[in-house]
Amino acid sequence: MKKLMLLALLVCPLAFAAPKVKLETNHGNIVLELAPKAAPQTVKNFLRYLADGSYDGSLFHRVIPGFVVQGGGYNQQFQQLPTYDPVVNESKGGLPNVRGSIAMARTQAVDSATRQFYFNLADNNNLNANAGAGYTVFGQVVQGMEVLDKLAQVQTGYSPILRANDVPTSTIILKKASLLAN
Repeated sequence: MKKLMLLALLVCPLAFAAPKVKLETNHGNIVLELAPKAAPQTVKNFLRYLADGSYDGSLFHRVIPGFVVQGGGYNQQFQQLPTYDPVVNESKGGLPNVRGSIAMARTQAVDSATRQFYFNLADNNNLNANAGAGYTVFGQVVQGMEVLDKLAQVQTGYSPILRANDVPTSTIILKKASLLAN
């Protein structure tokens, strides 16, 4: 039944009112309500990765207290996971990057978001589509904000593998991502 729901959402995400997704981490669970009316292509993209199971076992690899918790792009050996084609940026006229929202990470190229996402730990107006392209918000945490607040407190450092700062020194795993029945 859940597979049929996922397939239907992928074909026509606007036909369903605010699908909910449960992210089970090794620090607790987070429940999201997606926003297919505000960001239809982004929601469809996120659900495609959810449907193929490739978020399961992935890492949260970037934590910046008071800013973001980012994940979905690497496995537990810090190897980049395969991606589908990038999605068009839907930030203009969309939802704002406020505390508890989930948005797509991207490079400097506007339409480069693939599978990585982040949670806003604060109102991040600088990530909105103000004068230029912003970052597409496609949902909101409805349960488990305390889990994200707990993640924001983990120790981070420099990772020579990722060649990046703000990488948790203890593993934060997205054990399973699943669609909840409405």
